[in-house]
Amino acid sequence: MKDKLILLGWIVGLLSLISVLLILTQSALAFNLLRTANNIFISNDDPRRASSYLHTKTGKAEIFGYWYLMYNSTDRMFVFTVFHDGILVPLCAIVASDFTVSEVLPLSAHATQIFDAIPKSVLQMYVNKIENAAYINFKTRRGTAR
Repeated sequence: MKDKLILLGWIVGLLSLISVLLILTQSALAFNLLRTANNIFISNDDPRRASSYLHTKTGKAEIFGYWYLMYNSTDRMFVFTVFHDGILVPLCAIVASDFTVSEVLPLSAHATQIFDAIPKSVLQMYVNKIENAAYINFKTRRGTAR
């Protein structure tokens, strides 16, 4: 019984430590994603740039990812990952000011290679979740109703 309690204590301690580290490094991760997305835009000769990380309150059923403002635009960018064939594929969605996704872009060389292999139904599911999250997170800032 004593050994089981010690093992349980170790597991709880490790999970607590991991949780604290994730919380404390979230802004650094968001900044690194911002740089990566801008480097992809630069390498593709795309004039768009992400300018800053938006802190949003996540709802219970929202998709996990990071929101960014776009430079010189009212659009926003959402960086997220799709799990496809056992690999996490980093993608970004450009969300217009009317809360609709205008474009989904791959954010790595590997993601570019397998982007066409991702089923359109899976991408559409993510697009719907992103549009709902955008509406929930940003409707009160603009004071608009859908």
